[in-house]
Amino acid sequence: MRPLSYSRVADVATAIGTVTADPESTFLAGGTNEVDLQRVYVARSRRLVDINDLPLRQVDELPGGGVRIGAVARMSDVAQALPVRRRFPMITQALLSGASPQLRNMASIGGNLMQRTRCGYFRDVAAPCNKREPGTGCTALTGVNRGHAVLGTSPHCIATHPSDLAVALVALDAVVLTQGPRGHGQLLADDFFLLPGDSPDREHAIAHGELVVAVEVPPLPMASTSIYLKVRERESYEFALASAAVAVALDAGVITDVRLALGGVATKPWRARRAESVLVGAPATVETFRAAADAELAGAVPHGMNEYKIELARRTLVRALRTVTGDARMVSDDGNPP
Repeated sequence: MRPLSYSRVADVATAIGTVTADPESTFLAGGTNEVDLQRVYVARSRRLVDINDLPLRQVDELPGGGVRIGAVARMSDVAQALPVRRRFPMITQALLSGASPQLRNMASIGGNLMQRTRCGYFRDVAAPCNKREPGTGCTALTGVNRGHAVLGTSPHCIATHPSDLAVALVALDAVVLTQGPRGHGQLLADDFFLLPGDSPDREHAIAHGELVVAVEVPPLPMASTSIYLKVRERESYEFALASAAVAVALDAGVITDVRLALGGVATKPWRARRAESVLVGAPATVETFRAAADAELAGAVPHGMNEYKIELARRTLVRALRTVTGDARMVSDDGNPP
C-alpha cells in the first residue's frame, strides 16, 4: 500500500499553487485515466488535487465562428454542444467514438489531452519501458506490437497516442491554453504533444504545476462539413487502429484548402502536412487522394506485427477524403474503389 492524499480546490490559483509546491502531486478531473494508472502502480503521485469545482466547464462561442472549450468540460457535454456540432462535426464525431457513454460522462477535455498511452508494456510494471522508467528499454520494439505506431517513432518508444479528440484538434489548428506558476501560456495543439525522441517519458510541452484551462478552436468555415473516421476492431470502447480527421474546401472540383490529421498510427496526433501539400491545388480524385496518402506514409517505419497499419492508414485517409468531398461512389481510372 502507498499513502495517497486528496484535496479539493475551488479556484485555479490554489490548484496551481498546491500542485507546484509538491513534486509528487497531480491534478485530478474525471479520473478515468489517472485512477487506472494508480491502481496498476504506474502513476506515482502521492497527492491528488481535485479540480472539478473550477469554473472551467463552459463551451463558449468566439467572434468569427470559433469556440472555447473549458478544460473541465465533460466529453459528452462538449460533443452535444450546438456550436461544436454545427461548426466542427469532426470534434463531435471524435468525442463520441471514444471510450463508452459512461466514461464520456466523466472524462474531461483537459484530461483527455493529458492521458497516457495505452501501450500494454507501459502499464506492465514488470516490463522495461522508457516511457515509464527512462533508460530501461522499449519492450514493444521486439514484442507484441500489433497496435503500435509506424509514424513519429524513435529507437526508444513506438507507443501510440490514444486520444481521438486530439487528432481533430491538431487538424483544426486548435490552441491549448494553460496557466501555471509563471502565468498564462498557449500552444498549438500540434506543439502541445511531443514526439518521443530520446525522452519518451515527456509527452506534453508543459511543466509540473501547469494546468490546461481551455482549448480554443479558430474559425474554419470548411470544418462545418468535416469528418472524423475511426477504424477499430469493435464498434465501441476501443482505441483506433487508424483514424483520420479531414476538412476540405473545394472550388469546381479542385481542392483549395485542406486540414488532415491521423490517429492510431503515430506516437502523437499526427498532422498530415505532406498529404496536405499534395492535395492543395489538385483535383478531388481518388488518384490525388492516393498520392497524398502515399506521400504522408512514405516515412512510416513498421516493427513486424504492425506493418499492416501502413496500408490501413492509407485506406482510411483515402476513404475519409472520398466521404468529405461528397462522392462515396468515386472510383479510380481502373474502375476499382480505393
